[in-house]
Amino acid sequence: MPEQPTTPDQPVSHSQFGLLRQRRFLPFFLVQSLGAFNDNVYRQAIIGLLFWMGVSDADKTLYTNLAPALFILPYFLFSALAGQVAEKLEKSRLIRITTAMEIAIMSLAAVGFLTQNMPVLLVALFCTGLQSTLFGPVKYSILPSVLKPEELTGGNGLVEMGTSVSILIGMISGGLIFKLAGDHGPVAAATAIICLAVLGNLVSRLIPRVDAGAPDLKINWNPIPESLHMLRLVRRQLAVRNSVLGVSWFWFVGTVLTSQLPTYAVVNLGGDETLYIFALALFSVGTGVGSMLCEKLSGRTVEIGLVPLGAFGMSAFILDLYFARSGTAPAAGLDVAGFLQQPGSWRISLDLLGIGLFAGFFVVPLFALIQSRTPRNELSRVIAGLNIQNSGFIVLAAVLGLCVQRFLGWSIPQVFLALAILNTLVAIWIFSIVPEFLMRFLSWVLVRALYRLRLHGIEKNVPDEGPALIVCNHVSYMDALILAASIPRPVRFVMYWKIFNIPVMSWIFRTAKAIPIAGARENPALMQQAFDAIDAALAEGEIVCIFPEGALTRDGQIAPFKSGVERILEQRPVPVVPMALKGMWSSMWSRRDSRFGRMRVPRRFRAHVDVVAGPPLPGAQVDAAQLEARVRALRGDAA
Repeated sequence: MPEQPTTPDQPVSHSQFGLLRQRRFLPFFLVQSLGAFNDNVYRQAIIGLLFWMGVSDADKTLYTNLAPALFILPYFLFSALAGQVAEKLEKSRLIRITTAMEIAIMSLAAVGFLTQNMPVLLVALFCTGLQSTLFGPVKYSILPSVLKPEELTGGNGLVEMGTSVSILIGMISGGLIFKLAGDHGPVAAATAIICLAVLGNLVSRLIPRVDAGAPDLKINWNPIPESLHMLRLVRRQLAVRNSVLGVSWFWFVGTVLTSQLPTYAVVNLGGDETLYIFALALFSVGTGVGSMLCEKLSGRTVEIGLVPLGAFGMSAFILDLYFARSGTAPAAGLDVAGFLQQPGSWRISLDLLGIGLFAGFFVVPLFALIQSRTPRNELSRVIAGLNIQNSGFIVLAAVLGLCVQRFLGWSIPQVFLALAILNTLVAIWIFSIVPEFLMRFLSWVLVRALYRLRLHGIEKNVPDEGPALIVCNHVSYMDALILAASIPRPVRFVMYWKIFNIPVMSWIFRTAKAIPIAGARENPALMQQAFDAIDAALAEGEIVCIFPEGALTRDGQIAPFKSGVERILEQRPVPVVPMALKGMWSSMWSRRDSRFGRMRVPRRFRAHVDVVAGPPLPGAQVDAAQLEARVRALRGDAA
């Protein structure tokens, strides 16, 4: 059934789960989930084979140290090539190629299982890492091509949720193969991984065509200079650079935590081997739930205000995990039921779940920001650069975790304590470099605490890319923050210079790159600077929002639009999107009440506010009076 069009008079009501019913997303989602599932079935099945063969502890230790290195090595060696190939080739074709590679690799692995040949299995594991390296850039660069900007957060949430659940179920399934199949374990493992690979390839053939980002790109086969070039692409935009740094830091924290869980479950929780899976399940489920909640909390925008919330939430729960059990377990050999009966067990369980939950809040908006602000013809290479950096952080996490325990004698809870402190310091450092993250967090908290927004026509009428001028009625001091929370793209607001300089709020406005303006009689130089800044922003393809009334309404009605909007459009006739705010007059921070009245809790706390957008109008064919009439029509009778 085709989607119904959204009109300005109908509120937006969508769910990210609707993407799972659409061909543009579902086959890709299934392919990446099947790939993550099969990788972990394979890796855990190798461990099962070692136990089934009864090899020595030394051989088991050799594998557990060698396997992660073999899997991660291709990311260092081939990410530069993978990013270029993903940029040059049509994306659905590349996915079919990589899933066909998976069939060949798993066929080789099947031979290793059937012959119990560990070198063959390790070679196949290296090839699995290579296949994952090639798939990585297309995995995330395909999303902006098939999703609308307002769907990026929800789509990334689904991908992260699917990956987390697939990894967990794959580890459990792979670990059970040899226990359930007994003497037929090698055959069962070989059959399972080949069938999963074939299924992934069949599903990949349902992915619609997605054009290449840079089909004329000339591939540089030398990995070292190309890797450096991709890392420079990552650093080109400050917000993207620090989002990439944040994603890499997520992998650092995740690696430290998950690498400690097997020993932590035995030594500090007193569990058997099943308790490790339970602990990992709590973290994975938490990450999946947090990823899924991002769209609901963000209002379908790329809401990077969730990133500080995620960072500090992770620190709080990791810190509490240390205090919940800082020593060894009082019992041993506990299964999940036995552990949950121990004092403090529910607190530990909630901590692991909370770490994963806030990790989802942290990483999903970062991926969405990277995708939304990176040029399409560079995105695959930026993702490849991200993978290179991620690999370095993963190796660093593994080495540091080993060193502090081996040479400094730290216990695992002490590692968690250090990680909580380090995570807080890194988060503060990132947010001090890019204040936009913290600014968005503060504005997100403020708007969500005071209002319940209902959006009308924004997805349909605000352009996904390119310059546009937004004109809107001006009701309260919160108008700019509400519009910023409603529009998927970053917006440059033009505001009266005295409002721009309000203490505390001024920092938010400056960080958001708002443009202060004064009247011609008040400060003609500042007025000219404002118009120059507006034109420069539109020339760069940005969205600029102005309130043409020139001041807050004093009676709830829309005042005549001033001619400044015509001056902007005369110099640069970009599309104009009329918007209207409804319900703000009776809410806090309008001029309906006296200054003392605004300090009181409003009678309509958490008031419903409607944000309405009309179809774009050609900038060369409209004037202030026409725009005023259109905004009046959008607002209707409700002030």
